[in-house]
Parts: sequence; structure tokens; C-alpha cells
Amino acid sequence: MTGTRTGIVTHTVVGSGMGPITLVGTDGALSALLLPSTRPRNHPADGDIGRRDDASLAEAAQQLTEYLAGTRTEFDLQLHMVGSEFQKRVWHGLLRIPYGTTWSYGELAASVGLDPRTSSRAVGAANGANKIAIVVPCHRVIGANGALTGFAAGVERKRFLLELERSPVGGAGTLF
Repeated sequence: MTGTRTGIVTHTVVGSGMGPITLVGTDGALSALLLPSTRPRNHPADGDIGRRDDASLAEAAQQLTEYLAGTRTEFDLQLHMVGSEFQKRVWHGLLRIPYGTTWSYGELAASVGLDPRTSSRAVGAANGANKIAIVVPCHRVIGANGALTGFAAGVERKRFLLELERSPVGGAGTLF
């Protein structure tokens, strides 16, 4: 995982119950996942999604399709994260939130070695800057009171993803 976005940029589009999802890759590594209505600050910094190349992101598209069908709970993809060291620290923390689980911003802060009393807001800002939604599961972070809080593509899409991950009836509990 690297910190700068250089290389050949391509994209593909995957259909979903939330509308078309655009996957953006840099040299074949996933660098952005754009849901409909994803706010502009979560798009690639230079706005470039490259030419459409379904083959270069075929594995990412397949794994996303499996996730959305409820048959995949973990992603195994090369990621190209672009952000500050602090942001990347938080994003790596997001990757440790298990499928079907939610954490508060304070829990996320503590998981990356920060004091939740003083860093929850900064962790929330880094979470909100994540450009690889779903795969880097920022949707699994909720308010300390259990409320669904911000999501770059809207709270309804966040709710959709959390419902998708909800344990079956009689399962091990609820997400929120």
C-alpha cells in the first residue's frame, strides 16, 4: 500500500442495489470506490478515474459483487491508499473491524493506539476521508450512542450496507 497516486489509472462499473458503483484502480490496485452520490472530497484528488478497463479491476469487481450478494465477508485485494500517515493509520484500523460488527469512533481510535477522549473527532475526519468505501469498511463506524452518523454516499447507503451485514435471525446480535 503506497501513499501517492501515480501510475496508470483505470476504472470499471459494478451494478448494485444502491446504483452503479465505480471502482478506480491505480496500476491495478484499488484506489477508490465511488457509490452514487459520493461527496466530491471522497473522489480521487485529481478527479481522474482513468479510462474504463474492466479487465484490470475484474477481481475487485468480482469480490464486490460477491459481498453485495452476501457470499463474501472479507476482501482480499491490493489497495492503493492515498492520504496522510494519520489517515492511513485509521484506515488500517477500519480493516480490522469484523464483518457484521460496528465500532464507535472512540473504539476505532483506541484500536489504533489513540486516546479516544482526545482523538475521536480526528479519527472521524480520517474515517470520512476514506476513498475506498466498503472494502475499507468505514460504514461500520457509528456514533457512541449507536446512531448512524455520516457516510460519504449518504446515511441510507450506510444503512443498506449494515443491513446487508446483519446477522441472520437467531444470529449473534445486531449491528446497531
